[in-house]
Amino acid sequence: MPAKRKGLYANIHAKQERIKHGSGEHMRKPGSPGAPSEESFEKAEKTARKPKSKH
Repeated sequence: MPAKRKGLYANIHAKQERIKHGSGEHMRKPGSPGAPSEESFEKAEKTARKPKSKH
């Protein structure tokens, strides 16, 4: 069974961490080539896991 791929938000947060630590990268502007589309965010929202309650 192949390993499960990380999701859109995991990739975004990983890039933000790299930027914070001085990688020299930058986030793409919405609508620019290679940036996630609104459709990508809608799809990620449908498949997101809900946080576990602490009760």
